[in-house]
Amino acid sequence: MKAAIVTEAGVMPTYSTFKEPKETEEELKVNVKASALSNLTKMRALGKHYSSTQTFPIVAGTDGVGTLGDGTRVYFAMPTAPFGSLAEQTLVNKHLIVPIPDELDDVTAAAIANPGMSSWGALVGRAKFQAGQTVLINGATGSAGSLAVKIAYHLGAKKVIVAGRNAEKLAKLGADVAVSFDMTAENGAQNFETKLAPYFQEGIDVVLDYLWGDSALAIMLAGAEAGGDHTTKFISIGAASGQPEISLPSAVLRSSKIEILGSGVKSVSMKNLLIAIKGVFDWAAADKITIPTTTYDLKNIAEAWKAPLTPRAVIKVN
Repeated sequence: MKAAIVTEAGVMPTYSTFKEPKETEEELKVNVKASALSNLTKMRALGKHYSSTQTFPIVAGTDGVGTLGDGTRVYFAMPTAPFGSLAEQTLVNKHLIVPIPDELDDVTAAAIANPGMSSWGALVGRAKFQAGQTVLINGATGSAGSLAVKIAYHLGAKKVIVAGRNAEKLAKLGADVAVSFDMTAENGAQNFETKLAPYFQEGIDVVLDYLWGDSALAIMLAGAEAGGDHTTKFISIGAASGQPEISLPSAVLRSSKIEILGSGVKSVSMKNLLIAIKGVFDWAAADKITIPTTTYDLKNIAEAWKAPLTPRAVIKVN
């Protein structure tokens, strides 16, 4: 079969031929229809993600949309190595599939699953979010962050605050409050903390952080400085800032009610991730939710691999 194959760590996938999977009682063969190129897909394929465990060669791709032997349309996650989602067929544990509503097309389902799950799983699974709470989304202008705004409101958020570098894009997200920052400017971090102060004084229940780095540190410092008896759950979802490490004073945690949690593969069980994705699918189908996408044929994987994360690159296979 045709597939996007990674031959060794750090090497981009190439379009070539790979052995076909064989179905078993526990592992189902899926005829792949579409697969989105998320950051998770790219980092796992290159062996650079914290959850990477595979040996090479492998077929790239961590999730996608396809059909089972009986024609049932499904979303699938974490194909059995060495198979992946960027191929004509793949092999998936029977417990790692989710039916797709008829109202949701293949491209939309493939594109929305990962970014939608990132906030849905973080809010419901990690933050134990309750309707009426206030949510701050740091890094809200990307595919996942902008979708998180809609999901927070759908789940009952009273107020949504968005933060990021691009003030113009933030203003278009439909949030209650937009707070822009420039960490490269003189006193950039302090200015960001000052802007956030009144909102922490009012009470922020959940922070969904897609960036980490300097802006994440500024948010935690602002929360600690605000004081009070309000608990804030800071959920780390990604490190899109390119700064995987921060220097956090221990006093921030001792002097505040900030709780730091992670949300992703391993910190959220696969069962709960799939429950989150089902929730995203049902919501997207009912409310006709879409996200910007660019589609590519599987044979053009090299071009698609270099495309930006927004709009979401989706590989159409069959």
